[in-house]
Amino acid sequence: MLVVLLIAMSLATPEFSKFNNLANVARQVSICAIIATGMTFVIITGGIDLSVGSLVALTACIAMTVIDKLGWDMIGLATGVLVGALGGAANGAVIAWARVPPFICTLAGLTVFRGLALIVTKGVPIIKFEGSFRFVGQGVVLGIPIPVVIMFLVVLVMQTVLRRTAFGAYVYAVGGNEEASRLAGIKVAWVKFWSYVLCGVLTGVAGMVLMARLSSAQPAVGEGFELDAIAAVVLGGTSLMGGRGTVWNTLVGALVIGVLNNGMNLMGVHTHYQLVAKGVIIVFAVLLDSYLKGRR
Repeated sequence: MLVVLLIAMSLATPEFSKFNNLANVARQVSICAIIATGMTFVIITGGIDLSVGSLVALTACIAMTVIDKLGWDMIGLATGVLVGALGGAANGAVIAWARVPPFICTLAGLTVFRGLALIVTKGVPIIKFEGSFRFVGQGVVLGIPIPVVIMFLVVLVMQTVLRRTAFGAYVYAVGGNEEASRLAGIKVAWVKFWSYVLCGVLTGVAGMVLMARLSSAQPAVGEGFELDAIAAVVLGGTSLMGGRGTVWNTLVGALVIGVLNNGMNLMGVHTHYQLVAKGVIIVFAVLLDSYLKGRR
């Protein structure tokens, strides 16, 4: 699907295949892919996280506040990732032990995190054009943008965790059959909790990359990121019913979303229609997943 889409976009608009545009696509995809990697763990367990977009805003706003007020770039970045972990932990605790449905809990988180971002910034963007923190979002190593390097490192490490560790095996087990996992001695609540913490950490990492790339933080940033992340995971073949999926395939899904977004922008397709297109893609992917699962 990705190859077909690349060919189609190259034929539809000559600007698409230019190096500068492809580099820009890679930078944009990196944010979605990092978030979607964490989302993969959550969805494999049978959950979902609708709060990631708002959590990106909160992590960026708090990190930029630390950098702007104290001048501590690295501590600011670390603080942002920590805030992401705490946000994920809050979601995970409520879902795992209070047994609130993931959809309801993270929908509430979406509102709470966005509100906290507004409180931190008082609704005013924080802009800072100087500082070493910008290297995370704007730097280049051997011609490769740093966000892309971070994306591949995250994907490589998380794929290893998912496929080569006991925790990864537990994630699949819980998503495949929660009751059987519990009877087998797996601590289901803790697996769910740490899956959401991991999703929060990676959301924090994505927030730092985005903040550094834009040299700013504003409470409105990240709107719709949850849709792109979920779409990337589903397009990568991860089942929304849980129990199946890989991080590598999620990366492919993120690339599909990134190419689609960029191609439609170059063709002048209005944002409203882009949202419709992504929604249709998600529905189609879910229907296909249900059909294939029924055949098995």
